[in-house]
Amino acid sequence: MEILRCNGIEKVFGKGGNQVTALNGISLSIEKGEFVAIVGASGSGKSTLLHILGSVDKPTKGTVTIDGVDLSGLNAAEAAIFRRRKVGLVYQFYNLIPTLTVEKNILMPVLLDKRKPDLEYFKTIVKTLGIEDKLESLPSQLSGGQQQRVAIARSLIYRPAILFADEPTGKLDQKNSKEIIDLLKLSNRNLKQTILLITHDEKIALEADRIVTIEDGQIVSDHFTDIAERHRGIPVEKRR
Repeated sequence: MEILRCNGIEKVFGKGGNQVTALNGISLSIEKGEFVAIVGASGSGKSTLLHILGSVDKPTKGTVTIDGVDLSGLNAAEAAIFRRRKVGLVYQFYNLIPTLTVEKNILMPVLLDKRKPDLEYFKTIVKTLGIEDKLESLPSQLSGGQQQRVAIARSLIYRPAILFADEPTGKLDQKNSKEIIDLLKLSNRNLKQTILLITHDEKIALEADRIVTIEDGQIVSDHFTDIAERHRGIPVEKRR
């Protein structure tokens, strides 16, 4: 089942002689349950693409559809609600509210909608991410790796159609970076969460099922990794 599709995405900044083309004709399809990594050097356009796919920004040209919703038809208020309910966003900066406990930070998207949280799913998330003993702590009482776990839990609480992770290990040391990537993989396989990971680190990208490489605002490579074969039981060559 296709969960995300973008067609002919272009993004141009500036006008006249100052124009800069950040994205030039990006088309991409992601199936439900995939773990996809987008790699590229700084300035390649990968973060710009993520912002457009996550409805944070709009393309100059092209369309984006997530879970059957055409993002071009949403106004600013509708896009904000869509992000909260359908899109999980994880950045290298944790963006936790310092005066709220871990539990309230995680539940914040649901509380903003004045909805009743699914407590069983909440328990599953915090257990999966190993933070069930930190629920009454404040963010300042946690390590960087623990804060990123909380940010991931918050992004998962609404069971988003897709989770976007933009350099989620950028502020972490090697040990914590590996733990966060392992937790994303665990969320993908145990919680069936579709994930799109943005990274410049090819070693991290190799942990995904599929790698999309961007150069100068264009996709230059899109292939499945050996992980796809080992964990999903599907020969890689048949997925290409």
